[in-house]
Amino acid sequence: MSLHLFDSASRSVREFHPVRNGTASIYVCGPTPQGPPHIGHVRSSLNYDVLRRWLTHQGFDVTLVRNVTDIDDKILAKAAQHDTPWWAWAARFEREFEDAYTTLGALPATIAPRATGHVTQMIDMMRRLIDGGHAYAAAGDVYFSVASYPEYGALSRQKVDEVQQGESAGEGKRDPRDFTLWKGARPGEPSWPTPWGPGRPGWHLECSAMALTYLGDEFDVHGGGLDLVFPHHENELAQSRAAGYEFARFWLHNGIVGMAGEKMSKSLGNVVSIPEMVRKVRPQELRYYLVAPHYRSTIEYSPEALAESVKAYQRIESFLGKVTGRTGSVEPGSVGPEFTAALDDDLGTPAAFAAVHTTVRAGFTALDTGDDEAARSAAATVRAQLSVLGLDPAEWPSSTVDSSATAALDALVGELLEQRQQARKTRDFAAADSVRDRLLAAGITVEDTPDGPQWTFKDS
Repeated sequence: MSLHLFDSASRSVREFHPVRNGTASIYVCGPTPQGPPHIGHVRSSLNYDVLRRWLTHQGFDVTLVRNVTDIDDKILAKAAQHDTPWWAWAARFEREFEDAYTTLGALPATIAPRATGHVTQMIDMMRRLIDGGHAYAAAGDVYFSVASYPEYGALSRQKVDEVQQGESAGEGKRDPRDFTLWKGARPGEPSWPTPWGPGRPGWHLECSAMALTYLGDEFDVHGGGLDLVFPHHENELAQSRAAGYEFARFWLHNGIVGMAGEKMSKSLGNVVSIPEMVRKVRPQELRYYLVAPHYRSTIEYSPEALAESVKAYQRIESFLGKVTGRTGSVEPGSVGPEFTAALDDDLGTPAAFAAVHTTVRAGFTALDTGDDEAARSAAATVRAQLSVLGLDPAEWPSSTVDSSATAALDALVGELLEQRQQARKTRDFAAADSVRDRLLAAGITVEDTPDGPQWTFKDS
């Protein structure tokens, strides 16, 4: 099976065929850096990071563009509240977003363009739309004429007569359904010169201009959160197609992260920031939590669900550590047919993680029976699978899989667990409890699982 992806535009799972053989081009709507990033923000980037890694694994040369909307009403408002220049405010939180992506193992974007660096391209696109009868200038603003584009609403299935852009009525706007391409200059706000007067970009125009600049008139995938389908992506698609560009072949949308049934957002005050999260769990454990569900599903955040992910990831680490401690380091092998089928089916990460854990269970069985060759084979498969998911412990700074100290500790704990198992077999439960208590006093907890006893460090 080749890669198939769910295309929001056609509402169907379609086979992936790139615009240019051997390459894959992806545009992801990046941050509007008005404040610190939370897990709802970074989930999107991690989902498309997995797509990028899978395409790379399959031999594609991948270009991933993730933009920065560094000029926006919210940025201007927040900067003014804190008596800070707008550009300094945006730059500060842009760095925080980049730090969050790096912390959670996202590969660097091929390029992360800023909106303010592409005004020339936006002017060219507006001129093209005005000349084609799809846009008009009025009182310093420039608007896209929704009525001029018969296919408007195709992506979001909006009824044109019921469209509400969520914009205030501007002077000279001919139709309330029209959306803003360019905002005329206002006192105290930054502005750039255009043939229609000074002003600043509209949100939708920015992304079309940047996508076309770096990926060409037609590219493979446009990704972003489900909350961007309307109006943002609908308007991007309309203005790009109206200007004569094919634009994206696939539209992918990841589900949101919620809390208590609501979308996580700063305005609701129900955000969980990245720095706060990585004080509770390791970054790779948080990444596991965010990429294990299917990218199109909604994640309802809870500490209990996060704790389950932590345990699951530590079980994988424990297996790799045991193999390394007993047989030496293991290089990644092949990912296996089940894992391949899972990710080829619309990036089915739940089934992909199931394949990982199936291999881990087989590996533990091999260790228990002394079949070191089978255990090493399983570990090689698991490392390859985890690499695609961005979770190979050996690739993380805090990884201890190849650490001699951890191998020694695992060997010592393993001997104690063997003693405990023997005591349990002979029904000497006092001796078994004594071993468990000694480990607990040393900060190590033991969990009896179908894969055998597993140890982890006790929560602080």
